[in-house]
Amino acid sequence: MKTVYDFTVRDRQGNDVSLADYQGKVLLIVNTATGCGFTPHYDPLEAMYKEYRDKGFEILDFPCNQFANQAPGSEDEIHEFCTMKFGTEFPQFGKIDVNGENADPLFAYLATEKPFEGFGKGIKNAALNKFADMNNKAFGDKAYIKWNFTKFLVDREGKVIARFEPTKDMDEVKAAVAAELSK
Repeated sequence: MKTVYDFTVRDRQGNDVSLADYQGKVLLIVNTATGCGFTPHYDPLEAMYKEYRDKGFEILDFPCNQFANQAPGSEDEIHEFCTMKFGTEFPQFGKIDVNGENADPLFAYLATEKPFEGFGKGIKNAALNKFADMNNKAFGDKAYIKWNFTKFLVDREGKVIARFEPTKDMDEVKAAVAAELSK
């Protein structure tokens, strides 16, 4: 059975990194952007990382510019923005595509394991859904991720156990991480 440990990704310097290096840890894998309405998620993500990293938790950050060009900078510019503005210390990888023919295989796998189930109820969520559908029309059946800051929770065995859309309350994400860490 395939797990996230079967994937190799690229770090900010272009070097291959095997996700097997993270075996035995609880992971939160996130596609991010620096100019998005959800960019403030970096604050609770970094707080969660500081609180739980010594308990076997890692956040893996993958910048992506496929959603309304909200991560247009170079990998170094994005990293500098995140460390200066939000004090992020968790690993940030190379910029990737999460949708379409050039989608990173990791994100295609994550989204296949935990498909999109909606942004939730309410006017804002409905508006985001409409905007995301227009944005992702070009990707057809390869529109794996609907928007920036989609988060995937992975257990210590490398299995994808939850998907959180950017509209999910970060306290709920933190509670799920804490519950997984306590197992």
